[in-house]
Amino acid sequence: MYLKTLMGPGDSNWRLLEKSFSGKMMYRGSEIHIIGEKPDVDNMVQIIDSLLDIITKQNELSEQEVALALNSPKERLIAEEFDAIQINSRGKPIRPKTLGQLEYVKAVKKNDIVFAIGPAGTGKTFLAMALAVAALKRKEVNRLILCRPAVEAGENLGFLPGDLQEKVDPYLRPLYDALYDILGFDIFQRYMEKGTIEVAPLAYMRGRTLDDSFIILDEAQNTTKEQMKMFITRLGFGSKMVITGDITQIDLPPDKSSGLTTVTNILTGIEGIEFVNLTEKDVVRNPLVQKIIRAYERLEQSFLKSSE
Repeated sequence: MYLKTLMGPGDSNWRLLEKSFSGKMMYRGSEIHIIGEKPDVDNMVQIIDSLLDIITKQNELSEQEVALALNSPKERLIAEEFDAIQINSRGKPIRPKTLGQLEYVKAVKKNDIVFAIGPAGTGKTFLAMALAVAALKRKEVNRLILCRPAVEAGENLGFLPGDLQEKVDPYLRPLYDALYDILGFDIFQRYMEKGTIEVAPLAYMRGRTLDDSFIILDEAQNTTKEQMKMFITRLGFGSKMVITGDITQIDLPPDKSSGLTTVTNILTGIEGIEFVNLTEKDVVRNPLVQKIIRAYERLEQSFLKSSE
């Protein structure tokens, strides 16, 4: 049964393993044969062992998990030892899948304010949501507050049709999607109706003090210096803040500096605040995303060299 799960639908997982291996691999019945240079064989055995451990724990294995194991088998083994943060609405455990994600989760548990900076697909937002829900269920906080700058609307939400909720919903859709997956739609709706989960546009945070809350600011690269200062000074007693962003995806006007890039120099070294930098190694989407990110990074580096 384990071998069949390892192979994947139509042997899709097995093809990924074969493609990454320089030697020869074959399976027959319940046996796997690996032929090649000893270091390569030992590495593949480690990868297959880690995948079998995953199957033992959750009775299934996705192509995404195979790709992650191939990219960083040692990191995957370390991360897999970490307890699940939360069980999602489909009964699956949510846990860090890379060493970078593991450091991120540890940082959030240890500090009051954490900045998670990295490219798309590294789990910045999803893990923050899982940690927030877990804290709520353990009664460590009384509410979750979700915030995201609405750059596309110029933060002038008063000019958009509908009530506040209708205005901010399109800009907070990724946060909703994560919460639907973690909580399920019905539980999420109940929390919203009771005010346990609050959606607040960044422009509406001014003047508030947020006690006993888990506060998440997503897409923080699109805050200005002034907005970032305003936001992080909302922190009250018994609260945590997680600020996530990708400094390669800044959508601000050219004459505006990103609050996320400037805050690093200002707050680094302050106790209770930690910065976590995730990389393409922490991407948990389609393996092509990692290659795309690397390609863009090479392009950006070439621009920097040519401008020197």
